[in-house]
Amino acid sequence: MTAQPIIEIGPLQLSLCLGFVLLAGGASVYHKLGLGKDLLVGTIRTFAQLFIMGYVLKFIFDVHYMWLVLGMFTFMVAAAVHIIRGRVSERSVPFVIPTFISMLLSYTLVSYLVTAVIVGAKPWWTPQYFIPLAGMIVGNSMTAISISLERLFSDLKSRRAEVEMRLALGADYREASQDILRGAIKAGMIPSINSLMAVGLVSLPGMMTGQILSGTDPLIAIRYQIVVMLMIVAATSLGALLVTGLVRRKCFSEVQRLVVR
Repeated sequence: MTAQPIIEIGPLQLSLCLGFVLLAGGASVYHKLGLGKDLLVGTIRTFAQLFIMGYVLKFIFDVHYMWLVLGMFTFMVAAAVHIIRGRVSERSVPFVIPTFISMLLSYTLVSYLVTAVIVGAKPWWTPQYFIPLAGMIVGNSMTAISISLERLFSDLKSRRAEVEMRLALGADYREASQDILRGAIKAGMIPSINSLMAVGLVSLPGMMTGQILSGTDPLIAIRYQIVVMLMIVAATSLGALLVTGLVRRKCFSEVQRLVVR
């Protein structure tokens, strides 16, 4: 396959893209959806966040320093935890620190295995590979963990009487909430499993599309995409298992009393 030159997108083309947002805004006004402010803020944030990220990545790629790469990765995990905190309504259980520790450890392990063992990048923290792959792990798993935590808390609340009855009959917190934990983990993993079923049929995933647009051979792009899909499933399952397991313990007091309100 002959590599085609990349078509550069300039300020004029970016400005023309704003027409799509205006179209969505017009639909919002016509149908009185009240989404005009959200569309405006979202568009501004998209431009600002991506341009800032572009300059940050260019700097990190040029410096090529391990601790800077790992610092960037830690920042992405912290930002994901902050977003999860905003999406989960429960406030009586301190879940932020266990979530951050679980995500940092599990995603570091998966990212290391992918870049060092599967891709074979040398060194393993090479920013060109580590940051985008780790970023996809964090971004996709963030949604899974949000769903798992919300499901865990909501089921503990709605089934409080059932859980407390099991505790009163002598069960410990693990036995009293095992099926609830199982349901929460399963709920978090369903989106990534659905993606496995639909990839290549319903849509072309973002990484594969980006590589093809940049001139990469599609047969190489699909190999990377397969790695990405499988690593996301592993990361979401590992993250959901660790986070819900640790947070479930926080839902019960030392005397095995359910503290979720």
